[in-house]
Amino acid sequence: MGRLKSMPARLGALPSRVKAMPKVADRFYHSAEWAEARRRQPNKWCAVCGSTKRLILDHKVERKDGGADLDPANLEWLCQPHHNTKTAEARAKRARGGR
Repeated sequence: MGRLKSMPARLGALPSRVKAMPKVADRFYHSAEWAEARRRQPNKWCAVCGSTKRLILDHKVERKDGGADLDPANLEWLCQPHHNTKTAEARAKRARGGR
């Protein structure tokens, strides 16, 4: 039996990567209450390394895990790298079923 060499491909080339969906922030983070909490939170440096660049006000216990939304005791400033690390660890823990 011969090979089919003359039959053209019916599918075009597939993209090498599938793009991730754009991240959409929860509506809570656009609220006036969250803006006020950010303004009032003292110590505007990373709680881990002391950096003052690219700070994110983070929930120590994430909202998805039952952390209080606006309790100052549950909020801390983290630089973006430390925030991303902490968030990834919390996400992995939830995926494993642990809280």
